[in-house]
Amino acid sequence: MNPKIDWSELFFSSTGRAGQVPSIIAGAILLLALAVYESVVTGGLQFLGWIVYPVFFYCGACVLSKRLHDRGRSGWWAAIILLAIVMVWPAPTGFFDFIAVVVLIWAVIDLCVMPGERGDNRYGRTLFRLASREQN
Repeated sequence: MNPKIDWSELFFSSTGRAGQVPSIIAGAILLLALAVYESVVTGGLQFLGWIVYPVFFYCGACVLSKRLHDRGRSGWWAAIILLAIVMVWPAPTGFFDFIAVVVLIWAVIDLCVMPGERGDNRYGRTLFRLASREQN
């Protein structure tokens, strides 16, 4: 039995755990929204970036923290991943950007391909439990 995903908690809380699929969907939503924002907002409206970018950054940190918790890692690793995203957005250009790309490749493999820890860990209960185990 899979509980419903609380999207507001996923985007606005860094505590707890989040599985692969909700994290991938949330990350895709954030990156798509960021790309749309940057392609639509031009000229005199660019001052909105002082509000919009911190919101994107905070939501990204929350989603990454929850996924890192599910993998048994500290949410502080999200800072390195977010720094790498900032370094290569919208396109990598220099040597240090190459290092950031390597960090992002590691993050994609670790957070999108590898499964979360089974059962409870120090960051909380697993999001997905088998129905037969919950009844016991």
